[in-house]
Amino acid sequence: MFDNQQTFLVTFTEKLAAAWNANNSLLCVGLDPDIARLPPEFRAQPDAIYAFCKAVADATAHAACAFKPQIAYFAALRAEDQLEALCAYLRSAYPHIPIVLDAKRGDIGATAEQYAREAYERYGADAVTVSPYMGYDSVAPYLEWTDRGIIILCRTSNPGGSDLQFLKVDGEPLYKHVARMVAEKWNRNGQCGLVVGATFPDELAEVRRIVGDMPLLVPGIGAQGGDIEATVKAGRNAAGSGMMINSSRAILYASPDLQAGEDFAAASRRVAIETRDAINAFR
Repeated sequence: MFDNQQTFLVTFTEKLAAAWNANNSLLCVGLDPDIARLPPEFRAQPDAIYAFCKAVADATAHAACAFKPQIAYFAALRAEDQLEALCAYLRSAYPHIPIVLDAKRGDIGATAEQYAREAYERYGADAVTVSPYMGYDSVAPYLEWTDRGIIILCRTSNPGGSDLQFLKVDGEPLYKHVARMVAEKWNRNGQCGLVVGATFPDELAEVRRIVGDMPLLVPGIGAQGGDIEATVKAGRNAAGSGMMINSSRAILYASPDLQAGEDFAAASRRVAIETRDAINAFR
């Protein structure tokens, strides 16, 4: 548990930049544990979710610039205590690698304050994903934590994102307004980032043009089919970094035949390295 807002000695963006350099990686490892897909040896354990995610993190940490646990996969199994333990372990074992809590929160006033405390105090996350739909006052409580990151949904990787994000406002798509608003008005402490899907490289390039060097969380490669070359060329900043390119299922469940006894952690490590190297080939 974190008692105040001054615990971290470096900011989220500083830690992320250091991780990009130290691990020579733009790969974000998503931790979305599905109990039905865990290796058999874990399924009977009371802390199966924690043990599995810990093993994957240990296998992939050297190839990652961030870890991204998705809170719904833990909460649906009443495993928030295991998520809390996992985040504590990651902070201890890999203090140089940011934790991005994928929660996609979006509420106002006192409720948003509690969501911020949940992410930053209970889980000790370096950053959290949030929705901009309810406007600035739904994001303001997170901005008070000046050492932490706020990753705001902009152009998401799912097909249904176009239902709202491509609506025209003053002649241009809504997602561009979100990008410009965050870059020009909300990012007062340099702590904001945006979620932009790898499945839309043209829009990814447009967002990069609008926001400059702002960090982008980029889901959609791996199981969702986003093209790595197109993603990197569209989303990299002038320094050849600027992104956390997320892969979850492709790394977590990399072993094709767990029943045959393949080492799942070794398979995760292999795919993480392959993905990192594929990304680096186009930086």
